[in-house]
Amino acid sequence: MELTLNSSSSLIKRKDTKSSRNHESSSNMSFAKMKPPTYQFQAKSSVKEMKFTHEKTFKPEGEEATQRWEKLHVLSYPHPKNDSSVPVFVMLPLDTVTVSGHLNKPRAMNASLMALKGAGVEGVMVDAWWGLVEKDGPMKYNWEGYAELIQMVQKHGLKLQVVMSFHQCGGNVGDSCSIPLPPWVLEEISKNPDLVYTDKSGRRNPEYISLGCDSVPVLRGRTPIQVYSDFMRSFRERFDHYIGGVIAEIQVGMGPCGELRYPSYPESNGTWRFPGIGEFQCYDKYMRSSLQAYAESIGKTNWGTSGPHDAGEYKNLPEDTEFFRRDGTWNSEYGKFFMEWYSGKLLEHGDRLLASAKGVFQGTGAKLSGKVAGIHWHYNTRSHAAELTAGYYNTRNHDGYLPIAKMFNKHGVVLNFTCMEMRDGEQPEHANCSPEGLVKQVQSATRQAGTELAGENALERYDSSAFGQVVATNRSDSGNGLTAFTYLRMNKRLFEGQNWQQLVEFVKNMKEGGDGSRRQLSEEDTTGSDLYVGFVRRSRRISEEEASLV
Repeated sequence: MELTLNSSSSLIKRKDTKSSRNHESSSNMSFAKMKPPTYQFQAKSSVKEMKFTHEKTFKPEGEEATQRWEKLHVLSYPHPKNDSSVPVFVMLPLDTVTVSGHLNKPRAMNASLMALKGAGVEGVMVDAWWGLVEKDGPMKYNWEGYAELIQMVQKHGLKLQVVMSFHQCGGNVGDSCSIPLPPWVLEEISKNPDLVYTDKSGRRNPEYISLGCDSVPVLRGRTPIQVYSDFMRSFRERFDHYIGGVIAEIQVGMGPCGELRYPSYPESNGTWRFPGIGEFQCYDKYMRSSLQAYAESIGKTNWGTSGPHDAGEYKNLPEDTEFFRRDGTWNSEYGKFFMEWYSGKLLEHGDRLLASAKGVFQGTGAKLSGKVAGIHWHYNTRSHAAELTAGYYNTRNHDGYLPIAKMFNKHGVVLNFTCMEMRDGEQPEHANCSPEGLVKQVQSATRQAGTELAGENALERYDSSAFGQVVATNRSDSGNGLTAFTYLRMNKRLFEGQNWQQLVEFVKNMKEGGDGSRRQLSEEDTTGSDLYVGFVRRSRRISEEEASLV
């Protein structure tokens, strides 16, 4: 079968229904009989010349007031749990490092980091793309662009969150550029299309290697987990002196968009549209073999032939289907069997990958984190259909987030959750959304599991309502407060007048634990008692060429 290696097209139609291969092995596959899963987790570098010290901060020349202010706003991250102050990070553009491996628009980046430092931001987040770093061949890593960025971030006295991004960029909400998986990986996929997630119609999705073959040596003699481990080990070896210092956090990508989930709602080519329920992604040969083995292990062989036949299509609503309707198949013995297996495979994938990351980064002083998606549509229904297709077994009768939180806690990993900025009242009625209810559930689950919680906004927002919702969420007594918040994302619009003022005020409120007054910030302040907005004002006079980040 031919695979079109065009990242703008996320889903690839299968031409040969007999061609098999995607997740767990080659032609000789053997699966041990599985018992139903239970999850009861108890809670030299070539850049050595970049000398890092914790005390070093970037100080613009002149103006004692600016220097005085910056000294007052040196934050220590991570913060102790009893400190209500929440550090704010800002995501960098997806194309911060170019396809050629260099830092993109360094003058603009330098100006932007200077402004962020002046706003009291703790640091920035960047994706370390697998498709860029290891694109020249297996274990041939190019970290040069990231070395340039680390040096610049260090110079400005900021911290860095680095995402180990093992997924494709392109085809999802907010994706502004195209970065496919490494060419040599795509070559293996073209030979063995079952290496990627597949839906019941045979459409392939090359966003991320299917978790079904996590432990099978399908990538030129290495398993996907080994490939991810080698990638992370190379990063540690290259930047060993900076991890735990300027590199404060490593986030481990565990699926599409870096999130621990299945690619159940792909937007490319109009395959899915909000608020569709999505589709189960369990039809590559590795996932099917695993399902068959699981069914046989409980004496239900006929349940292992395929996924649910009555689960509808991507754009359906729950009541359009027999599986997800109010008293549907999801609540039957078969539905429980299937969801235990489907969600269990996702938990096992996260467990393997986080264990691997812990082995690589333990002792470095950096935090480890992982991201869980905020799938808030149809949350107010009994079946929670959109969450189920994504792999979160969360229904009216079953808590899907506590097992995830416990698995994160097992490895000492921070759970990063999205949609922190959304309010129920902003959502369309027919979508049965409740982002606020979902966030409260995750806050409660992380508190119960003893897991730290961090947050992100799901969509680009610049308004006071969105920022205020994040502050309110952090102050809520529903469960865990936030240990950090990462704002999505740095771009040209962020630095525009009112948008920038809103961010500056938000950073201050989060630094004060959400208890700071929401007064209007002064334009000039040389006393050091308030955010020094005058510094930002000067940064706006930087040329448009330097300030634009598109």
